[in-house]
Amino acid sequence: MRYPLGIGGLIDTREVLTVRRLGLCDYESTWRAMRSFTDQRRPDTTDELWLLEHSPVYTLGQAGRPEHLIDPGAIPVIMTDRGGQVTYHGPGQLVAYPLLDLRRARIGVKRLVHILEQAVVELLADYGIASRAHPRAPGVYVEGAKIAAVGLRIRRGCSLHGLALNVDMDLEPFSRIDPCGYPGLAVTTIARANGLAEIDPIATGLAERIAHLLARRVIPA
Repeated sequence: MRYPLGIGGLIDTREVLTVRRLGLCDYESTWRAMRSFTDQRRPDTTDELWLLEHSPVYTLGQAGRPEHLIDPGAIPVIMTDRGGQVTYHGPGQLVAYPLLDLRRARIGVKRLVHILEQAVVELLADYGIASRAHPRAPGVYVEGAKIAAVGLRIRRGCSLHGLALNVDMDLEPFSRIDPCGYPGLAVTTIARANGLAEIDPIATGLAERIAHLLARRVIPA
C-alpha cells in the first residue's frame, strides 16, 4: 500500500486523502468521472475527496419516486445510481464526493454516513450554528430544516456520490420537489443561519473535518 512521492520516501495510501477543488461542474460529466475513477482504481490508488458546485439539476436516487418531483420546470432531471430520493443541486451548494476504498479502510456504509454528517455538525458549530443528524433520515438539520443531504453508492467496494451542503444558494427550486422524499420538508442554508457565507473557506473546513474523522492527512491535488 506504499508508493514513492518525490524525494523523501514513501507514503501509505491508507493514511492520506487527495482533495480536489473542481469549481462549477456539470452533473452528468462528474458522475461519469466518478464511475471511471472507481472502475480504474488499483489496490494502491489513493482515496480522493472532490469538492465542487453543480449547475442547476434535480437528481432522483435509485429508489426515487416520480411523484416527489412536483414541478421541475426548465431544470434538468437526472436518474442516478445513488441512494435516496429526489434532491436539487445548484450554485452556492457545496458538494463533497468522497471516493473511498471502503474495504481497504474497513469502513461500512453507516460509518461513512456518520462521518459525513459529523463533519458538517462540527463545521457548523464553528459558525455558531447548532445542528444535528437524524437517525431515520440521513442528513443534517438546523431547527428542523435540512441544511445537508447525504446520498451514496457503493461500487466494487468503493464509495461514490456523497454530501451536499447548502451554503448560500437559491432555495426556490426545493419548493418544486418533496426534498429527499418528504413533503413540506423545510430547507435552509449557512447564509440564512449565520449571515454571509463563502464556499471556499467552508470547503477547506469540511475537507479537514472529513479527513480528521477518517484519520487521514490531506494532500491537495
